[in-house]
Amino acid sequence: MTSKLSIQSTVRLSSGYELPLLGLGVYMNDDCKPAVLAALKHGYRYACVLILWEFTGMTRDVFRHIDTARMYGNEAQVGEAVRESGIPRDQVFITTKLANDEHGYDLALAAVDNSLKTLGFGNVAYYVDYFLIHSAMSDKPRRLETWRALLEAKKQGKTKAIGVSNYGVKHLEEIREAGLEMPAINQIEVQPLCQQKEIVDYCRKHDIVVEAYAPLMRGQWDIPAITETAKKASNVRAGLGCSLVPVLVLTMGLSQYNKTPAQVLVRWSLQRGFAPLPKSANPERVIANADVFDFEISAEDMARIDVLDKGKEGAITWNPVDVD
Repeated sequence: MTSKLSIQSTVRLSSGYELPLLGLGVYMNDDCKPAVLAALKHGYRYACVLILWEFTGMTRDVFRHIDTARMYGNEAQVGEAVRESGIPRDQVFITTKLANDEHGYDLALAAVDNSLKTLGFGNVAYYVDYFLIHSAMSDKPRRLETWRALLEAKKQGKTKAIGVSNYGVKHLEEIREAGLEMPAINQIEVQPLCQQKEIVDYCRKHDIVVEAYAPLMRGQWDIPAITETAKKASNVRAGLGCSLVPVLVLTMGLSQYNKTPAQVLVRWSLQRGFAPLPKSANPERVIANADVFDFEISAEDMARIDVLDKGKEGAITWNPVDVD
């Protein structure tokens, strides 16, 4: 999964439904409509929220998937942007998530219906592509009842695929041991400093796609390990004129491909086999974050980034994967 990657790249979920590999996150964006519209008008189809659009007869490199959540408070804006874009609903891929205080069978089913109403797609397309449990922050009985509710919502056609977010191995094992259908997706923090190897290995063993939130490290890429590697890559290129791909020139913001640190991090995530969800409220950055399919990070430089992993200590978000 390297040189063959493109903006159209998808992965088939265990449910049989396709998931675009690149998505737009709208967390902490109280005015996400401009960013979503920018994504849609330039080719996004996943609004985690992504959309596809013909722009002067050409498809631009942009997202096809958009990722929101009930906790974000912006589902209505996502829905408005999708409707205003004029793009057919079946060309848009949307993720949303149950809030932490909506665990339990009846509460979860009611929340699903409320999200469908808030997104406002109407009776013709009365579904959400991917519905996730936002975290495991309740207890085992309520987690399992919530999962059963999502299974029922899928059975009723209200969502195409279901999954979880911030689930550790313990929480995933609860579902397996209960004899229930396993999640198609686990959305967790994954970035160079926090690679969640145990969870990722489990997910791959059980055919669960890993979506990576916070792939841009919230801009915290100016750290010694990255800076030193970036200088080394830059010096080798300048001194030898070799073809080494300087993917770690992060603090400089440029490479021989004229890429930004954000683009390098998105590309790293894709080449590692994750489905990254970079977020930005700036429409120009939204478009730039999808411009990652005209270069490939070399194996040597992938290894330089891989060794930055600090395990759980490298997390930069809440990362509640160990809750009881």
